[in-house]
Order: sequence, then structure tokens, then C-alpha cells
Amino acid sequence: MKGAGSRVRWRRANFVIGATLVTLLVGLALLSFVWTPYSPTDLDIPHKLQPPTPAHWLGTDSLGRDIVSLLIVGSRVSIAVGLIAVGIGIAFGVGIGLLAAVKRGWVEEAVMRFADFTFAFPALLSAIMLTAIYGPGLVTSIVAIGIFNVPVFARITRASALVVRSREFVLAARALGKSEWQITIEHVLPNIAALLIVQATIQFAIAILAEAALSYLGLGTQPPTPSWGRMLNEAQAQLFQAPQLAIYPGVAIALTVLGLNLMGDGLRDILDPRLMRRR
Repeated sequence: MKGAGSRVRWRRANFVIGATLVTLLVGLALLSFVWTPYSPTDLDIPHKLQPPTPAHWLGTDSLGRDIVSLLIVGSRVSIAVGLIAVGIGIAFGVGIGLLAAVKRGWVEEAVMRFADFTFAFPALLSAIMLTAIYGPGLVTSIVAIGIFNVPVFARITRASALVVRSREFVLAARALGKSEWQITIEHVLPNIAALLIVQATIQFAIAILAEAALSYLGLGTQPPTPSWGRMLNEAQAQLFQAPQLAIYPGVAIALTVLGLNLMGDGLRDILDPRLMRRR
């Protein structure tokens, strides 16, 4: 019993820590709309590569821009990419997964083979292909990451929906004369919503990592819009002279991903009734 209690406290602590980190990220993003210490696009070459001072809390970069301002505005870009890319994955992936679970037969096979084909193109490869056609940019990154999320949600939705559709309350609803789509909307979808929410937090973290990687390679957010990934790219030239330029955005990315993963684990423990019964 003592061990079970400690596990429960640890799970709750994970959720609290994760939610705190995510709340801090969202707060910084919202703050960037109304205030930053300096404009993130203002250049001040005479004061470049300054160490932390009362005027510049984390110093300046190679172009004299304030690091704190770049980090704050960069959080806004990360959240925007995560929200839209995960939204694309949910909107299309959940619909495709439910279609496969309801129709079965050749429809299910066709839908899932399409999902497998899409899954074969990771976000980086999709971004390279889209960049070749439309050019690099934030929209290209969002579309590429969103396409990668579609088969993830499609697979999870189909698998979990099939499990729910085999339960007694669904058989009872079918006996009452409800259509398959009525059963799906009224009974199946609410019962798999918790799993989809947890998966969304995981994909959110993956989307932030993917956006940082694409911006680092020059395929994502373009100047002058700040991005944590591009800050890492620009820090390469001063890696030995000013290593802190790479440390700050790296820590921001790591804390954000850690917070989302911890919050996802906590949500899974809170929303999964089987885990609740084990407690």
C-alpha cells in the first residue's frame, strides 16, 4: 500500500511539473503579444555578444539582439506550429480512423494503406519536398508536420474505436436501432477522447522538436521572425566564442518537450479509468 501511494504521488507530481512548464510556455507566448524587453528584430551591432547585464538579462547575440526577447517571441512560434499541426492531425486523422472502424472491409484496408503510405514520409522529408515546390517558411513546416500527424491519429483512432465498438453498451445501442454513425459520435468518440487528448500532448512535443529541426536546417521559420531552431543555427558560428547562444534555445526546447511529456503522462494516469482502479 505504501508503494502504491508513493506511485500515485509521483504521478501527480509529474502532472504538476509538466503542467507548470507548459503554463509557463503559454504565458511567455501570450506575453510576447503585449511586451518584450526589446524588439526581437532590432539590431545593435556595437553591443553584440554581450554577457548578461541588467539591461540584457541573458546578453545579446551576434547581431546585438536581446536574447530574452528572441526566446519569448520564439515560444509563440513553437506554440503556433504545435497547435495547428496537431489540429491538422486530429481533424483528418480522427475522421479517417473512425471511417475505417465503421466501414471495415475494403474501405478500412484502403484507408489504412493510405495512412501507412503517408506515415512513410516523415516531417523532415515532407518539408524538403514542399520546400522544393513552395519554398521554405513557417506554413511549409506546419503543413509538413501536420501531414505526419494524420496517420498517427488515424491508427490510434481506428484501433481504440474497434475496441469500444465491441463492448456491450454499443451492442445495446445498435439493438435500439441507432445507426453506425450515431453510435460512433454518441458512444465511441467520447470513450476514446481521453486517449486522443494524451496523444495530442505527445504529438505537440514532437511538433515543437520537428519545427526546431526544420528551422535549424533553414526550411522552417524565416528571418526576421525569431525561432528557437534558427537561434541554434545562428549560434553555430559563435559556438566556442559564445556557447550560451546555443544553450539558451536548447534549454527552452528541452524544458518545453519535457513539460509536455510529463503532462501527457499525468493526463494518461488521470483520464485512464483502468489506472484509476489500480490506485
